[in-house]
Amino acid sequence: MAARRAARAGSVDQRRLVLFGIVLLAVWMGLGYRLFMVQVVQAAEYEQQGLDQRLTRRTIAPVRGTMFDRSGNPLAMTVEAVSIYVVPDLVSDPVYTSQQVAAITGTDWKPMYERILRGGQFAYMVRQVEANVAARVEALGLPELGFLPEPKRVYPDGSIAGAVVGMVRLDANDLGEGERFGLEGLEYVYDDILGGRPGELVFESDIKGVPIPQAQRTVVPAIPGDDLVTTIDLSLQYHAYETCERTVELTGALSCWAVVLHAETGEVLAMAGSPGFDPEARRSLREGGVFENFVIRGTYEPGSTQKLITFAAALDSGAARVDDVIGRVADRYEVTPGACESRTDDIYGCFGDFAPHETKDMSVAEIFTVSSNVGTIRVEERLPDGLLETYLDRFGFGAVTGVDFSGEAVGSISIPAGCSSCAASVAIGYSVAVTPLQMAAAYAAIANDGVWTQPHLVASRVDVDGRSIAIEPERRQVVSEGTAWTMRQLLARVVAQGTGIKAQVPGYRVGGKTGTADKIVDGSYIDETMASFVGMAPIDDPKVVVAVVVDAPSYEFRTGGSAAAPAFAEIMQAALHTLGVPPDATG
Repeated sequence: MAARRAARAGSVDQRRLVLFGIVLLAVWMGLGYRLFMVQVVQAAEYEQQGLDQRLTRRTIAPVRGTMFDRSGNPLAMTVEAVSIYVVPDLVSDPVYTSQQVAAITGTDWKPMYERILRGGQFAYMVRQVEANVAARVEALGLPELGFLPEPKRVYPDGSIAGAVVGMVRLDANDLGEGERFGLEGLEYVYDDILGGRPGELVFESDIKGVPIPQAQRTVVPAIPGDDLVTTIDLSLQYHAYETCERTVELTGALSCWAVVLHAETGEVLAMAGSPGFDPEARRSLREGGVFENFVIRGTYEPGSTQKLITFAAALDSGAARVDDVIGRVADRYEVTPGACESRTDDIYGCFGDFAPHETKDMSVAEIFTVSSNVGTIRVEERLPDGLLETYLDRFGFGAVTGVDFSGEAVGSISIPAGCSSCAASVAIGYSVAVTPLQMAAAYAAIANDGVWTQPHLVASRVDVDGRSIAIEPERRQVVSEGTAWTMRQLLARVVAQGTGIKAQVPGYRVGGKTGTADKIVDGSYIDETMASFVGMAPIDDPKVVVAVVVDAPSYEFRTGGSAAAPAFAEIMQAALHTLGVPPDATG
């Protein structure tokens, strides 16, 4: 019995041993299969996964193209700087590290400290510092710090051309898909051209983000951006900016803006305003202000500078001649019956001249010279219905000029059907909103023998191979050459003996027009004005058009003749001298 039990037990043990052997064999076969799959079949895949875990990728920002003025002076350029970063997980004393870096770079240590506390493998401490400053930080010998070369955008002339060049973001490496590096101005408009194409740095690093010596390292070089040659003349830009600053200080105005156009080519030689904008600091010089360019983005009712279009329409259409006499021009005129008895506001049909005067006969030329509102309305009444609006369209009012700048305002013309006083209001510069650039371009058409030319800020682009590509503006005839000549003579009379005497420039015969319009805020007129002057010189062969708009000057300087005309004269004189225009014999 015992022998049988022993035999059965031995048989069971033998089966268990066989089963164990089978299981062990299966395990080894499974392991072998897995090893085969890992080391042979999927070896390349796992090798790549391991490499990807070790690889660190950094975008290499391209060198942004330089912006030059018309003479080759840099308005915006890129210089090499160094950004200091930290591996937060390696920092043993966050307070010490952040305070040491802050002390050398002249920055606040608390934001650095907070970034270190978040942990991780990478965080910027300070961006785009000068190389010598970075070297002093590196001399601290802190192993947790790293240093990356990084291009920095600088603007050599600060706020002088800030309203033109605009600004960029701090870092192209932080951009998402489709975002622009340029934020405002020409930096934004020409971002694709200036920006170039980013490169990439790929390197192997350990678990703490430290580069592994002699490991894989790949560099795809960035492609630099193209350069831009602008139409701006830096010296004239400086004159316009400084003149506006003095004008604001003298008149107590909220702001002053000026634009200088080349009469024949439409090139913007200068475009400046006060308060200015510092593109490198990315801040307005007006407290609480933002980036602005009123010349292109701001609209206002122009007042009497608009009369250029009214009289040009009358002369060009044959509805009036300069020596025609308008009888009994009073200092007040009622377009809507009963308006003068019930209201005094011009927009309701009762219009008046700036100063009281006796009723008298006046020629068309006299009306324009003294800027009589009543006389101008009487001239406009000679025009067929809708013709004034047609000429406003021709001169580009109510439409963008197409200047190469973002956010251009359209403006407006308000002559609705059935409004008995609207055409009269538009004729003297109310019920119409324009930008200073639209108005300057309209005067430039008169200066250029009736040919309107699209204003533009960039003359050409230069690619990395040095090839220059010129930019051609749009042109169109808006009035006849004869009408343009006649209007220039009328503009000269305004400066010689009319409301624009303070716009005279010694040695040159100048023509232009003053504008004084009450400001409209939230749909109502207030007791402040937009004072402006637009003109050209030399009048027989104009080379330059200058427009100046002064926002809300003090009462003493509330007219275009007192606030804007003197600023115009300063800028025009600088422009004529800059361009080397010789004085004329009758100046």
